[in-house]
Amino acid sequence: QVQLVESGGGLVQPGGSLRLSCAASGSIFSDNAMAWYRQGPGKERELVATIASGGMTNYADSVKGRFTISRDNAKNTVYLQMNSLKPEDTAVYYCNAGRKYGSVYIAFDYWGQGTQVTVSS
Repeated sequence: QVQLVESGGGLVQPGGSLRLSCAASGSIFSDNAMAWYRQGPGKERELVATIASGGMTNYADSVKGRFTISRDNAKNTVYLQMNSLKPEDTAVYYCNAGRKYGSVYIAFDYWGQGTQVTVSS
């Protein structure tokens, strides 16, 4: 059974921080790259950050310097630390498993339910 469960979203003021978590089943987590996507209202789903099984990371230009993706292989969990949040970061955030070839990320068709992040005063 493949399972991805996102958590940690909520309402935060501009400039604030939030940490998202994604718990994955061992079968999908092991040896795979992981990623965070987001989808704002009326927008296409956007790749935010990726992390290879060995720890190499890549980020969308819009979040570089503000977001950090990490993984705890022992816990089968991937995290997204979001700092200096902006209103344009408002979206539903999804985690995903896939493969990385350098900076290129290829997604598998496995998605969680997503967690809502709202950045507003």
